[in-house]
Amino acid sequence: MHVEEVAEGKLSRREFLARSTSLGVTAATAYGLIGVAMPTPASAQDMPMGGTIRIQQDVRALTDPPTFSWPQIGNTVRGFLEFLVQYNADGTFEPRLLESWEVNDDATQYILHVRPGVTWNDGRGELTAQDVAYNFTRWCDGNWEGNSMASRMAALQNEDGSGAAEGAIEVVDDLTVQLNLTRPDITIIPAVTEYPAAIVPDGWSGSPADDPVGTGPYRLVELEIGVRAVLEKDPDHPWWGEGAYVDRIEFIDYGTDGAAYVSAAEAGEIDMTYETVGEFVEIFQAIGWQESESVSANTLTLRTNRLTEVNGETPYADARVRRALAMACDNQVLLELGYANRGTLAENHHVCPIHPEYADIGAPPYDPEGARALMEEAGMADYVHELISIDDDWRRNTSDALAAQLRDAGIQCERTVYPGSTFWNDWANFAFSSTDWGHRPLGVQIMALAYRSGVAWNETGLASEEFDSMLDEASAISDAAARRDVMERIEKFLWEDGTIIQPYWRSLYRHARPGVIGGNSHPINEIHVHTLALES
Repeated sequence: MHVEEVAEGKLSRREFLARSTSLGVTAATAYGLIGVAMPTPASAQDMPMGGTIRIQQDVRALTDPPTFSWPQIGNTVRGFLEFLVQYNADGTFEPRLLESWEVNDDATQYILHVRPGVTWNDGRGELTAQDVAYNFTRWCDGNWEGNSMASRMAALQNEDGSGAAEGAIEVVDDLTVQLNLTRPDITIIPAVTEYPAAIVPDGWSGSPADDPVGTGPYRLVELEIGVRAVLEKDPDHPWWGEGAYVDRIEFIDYGTDGAAYVSAAEAGEIDMTYETVGEFVEIFQAIGWQESESVSANTLTLRTNRLTEVNGETPYADARVRRALAMACDNQVLLELGYANRGTLAENHHVCPIHPEYADIGAPPYDPEGARALMEEAGMADYVHELISIDDDWRRNTSDALAAQLRDAGIQCERTVYPGSTFWNDWANFAFSSTDWGHRPLGVQIMALAYRSGVAWNETGLASEEFDSMLDEASAISDAAARRDVMERIEKFLWEDGTIIQPYWRSLYRHARPGVIGGNSHPINEIHVHTLALES
């Protein structure tokens, strides 16, 4: 079916690779099905060994993995905490702690085959199906505050979302787990690649900083929040995989100012960036660093929260107010001023053209006069909106540009800018703010993470049975064209609801000094540390 969709131009090569490999097809077979040769990675015996790689990246606190909230945390632990499946920049899903998996025709049953011979670094023995089942069970706990995996595991949960449904997670033997879903869901494999899905042993719960047990080739030897995290190759742990070429990996925190990253590069203090944004892309080009770019559904939402009270009132509970804010916004201006045109226009519904189920419903209406009239109709003509953002380059600049557009439309708006340490403490509860969202391979994934009723990362306060029902329907449809029909309804719903202003999709950039191998940009800003190496 998907091969035919590629041939007919209905599905891109990238999305075909993502869809087919998520169903258990190997990457080599998937490439072959569409007549394309699979890129051949360098042989491990040809890769130089040893050395230290220093990476500019935020160093955040390490919590229990299902409550991880940023890809930077996933990168910090990736050397010792591993994942069942890895999402690659070409769109393929690569088995890691799973050796393979099978999905039935209607995506209601998944059979997961655990990789044999994988051991834990604390000497407790081998990774087993019971360990994998324990992680799925934890992920299903919707009562666990901050557990974003619960929204990804809805099809495995019981009716009240407090845990797994009876019989949903079955240990077949020491190396086999069977998932019996309560409804079809095509997103299970993409979900287990995400950074909160790091695998811990049966019975473990806590902080990886205090008890860094895992299956990976590195060990955590230093962690100072906001300063530095250091991984060193673990000489006492026989790792199952191929790679882990460098001896030491340092993540160094330079804050949110891109100028500091350039200074560190010129001073020889770092070897690569986590991400390069805005004008600094050209600066890193000028100093001769290697540039890599990834096509991504990474984005920014400028959103209201209808549940948040301001002076005893909920100003954004009225859909007319939310719609008015969106109508006053020209997304092209936000792309130009906020991200220097290094991306593509978005349409205020958080589904990207690279998502296979994307439906083109056109550009959102830009009508400043109509926005002012709608605000007056809602009795909010004199209200002063406070737009909050983090103090960094592109997020601050985009928020500044939106505030200016609102004022041009006759809507009063003040700006508040917080440092990261303050902003992230309460990011989901601000009344009106901007938040960046990472790439997900499927549109239904981001809908489940950000907009389903009551989930941990729902920052808009949207709680709609109609929306949830449409999302369940879409998540059950394997065929991209059929799923697109439902997604069109979802996109229009978000427009009518005024849920978000979502102006553009970002191209992601990463730079590394000459001689760094394996440091390419990734659609979710992941750094697969076992692939890093230095030319000898």
